[in-house]
Amino acid sequence: MNYPLNYADDGPPALFPSRSNDPAHKRPTHKSGNQKETCSKETRSVAIHETTLRDGEQAAGVAFGIEEKVAIAQALDQAGVDELEVGIPAMGQEEAEAIRQMTRLSLQAKLTGWNRAVISDVQASINCGLSRVHISIPVSDVQINAKFHGHWRAMLEQLRDTINFAKDHDLWVSVGGEDSSRADASFLLDAAQYAQEWGTSRFRFCDTVGILDPLTTYEQVSYLVTHLDIPVEMHTHNDLGMATANAIAGIRAGATSVNTTVNGLGERAGNAAIEEVVMALKRIYSISTNVDTHQLLDLSHLVAGLSNAPVPPWKAVVGKNAFAHEAGIHAHGILKDPHTYEAFDPREVGWQHQLVLGKHSGQHLLRSVLERYDISLNPAETQAVLAAVRSWATQVKRSLTDDEVLHLVQIQQAA
Repeated sequence: MNYPLNYADDGPPALFPSRSNDPAHKRPTHKSGNQKETCSKETRSVAIHETTLRDGEQAAGVAFGIEEKVAIAQALDQAGVDELEVGIPAMGQEEAEAIRQMTRLSLQAKLTGWNRAVISDVQASINCGLSRVHISIPVSDVQINAKFHGHWRAMLEQLRDTINFAKDHDLWVSVGGEDSSRADASFLLDAAQYAQEWGTSRFRFCDTVGILDPLTTYEQVSYLVTHLDIPVEMHTHNDLGMATANAIAGIRAGATSVNTTVNGLGERAGNAAIEEVVMALKRIYSISTNVDTHQLLDLSHLVAGLSNAPVPPWKAVVGKNAFAHEAGIHAHGILKDPHTYEAFDPREVGWQHQLVLGKHSGQHLLRSVLERYDISLNPAETQAVLAAVRSWATQVKRSLTDDEVLHLVQIQQAA
């Protein structure tokens, strides 16, 4: 396919003239010395647009029932999420009923339905009682070939007609560029600017297959932010493990909202996790969101249970090991000052730090655990119990419970 807006030989077609020949649209390759820093430690806020109920549920093997979707929506709303992408109304049946029930809850969060650039999809959103719609279009060569047989003009015409239909019904409209990260930069910008002209209120930059790194993300999103009058939203995937980093990079480049899912739930390797994005913005950049971080752990447990997708122990922010300390040097440091080995106070996200005895533990932690039970051992006994702890932890392949440690103490004292 010849990219639609590369007109070097033939000039732009009359139907969709390109603006890419405007010198002002030259894509920056690096940040110049006098270019304004888009985001640093500042007071601006970022809107969290939660898509657990749409993209999260698209994870293989995940299927929420009506009551479960409603429960998740209520929990996210209670936590202060700004906007919920509630699902795909065009699926009909239970999906549509769940969305209808959500619209009747008088939630504080804005509710948005996901749609293709198809008028019947938007009509389905209307039928569900939604007043906000997101319309997705393919913008990369591979996606336009697969979905429109390479006919990019037909895609833009379909988008225009769908937006016009939505606006005729007084809907708020956002448009997302599927596979933005692999799209030609000039075409992506032109598609976004046409969407803007036709009445779109926000454009979503999508790293659909998670192939970007933060530096490239910053460059690509900066280009859009610089040349659009409407806000840009980030949508990132975790195929290379950089969904959160890329989401943050896009926000630094000027995006004002970001798609997240609880626990990073989502297709393939998942999406940017709400708990990671919110805490990174808060702790690294002092950028606020409306999310009550103290509810992040409860959200994680709720979605993990309803999705039947357990959270890995090492998962950032909400994993059970996120604030657990076993190694002797680390545990000793935590006992003296938690700041030595914790990036932030675990109470900010509903956790508390845990000191656990295992193969790598030392005498300081063992004494601290035993002190809770008013047990005092001499140095020789302490070393013997510690050796037993390490041996047993190696056999059972985990940290030991307090009861197990106390049992080892009894064995040593009886010896």
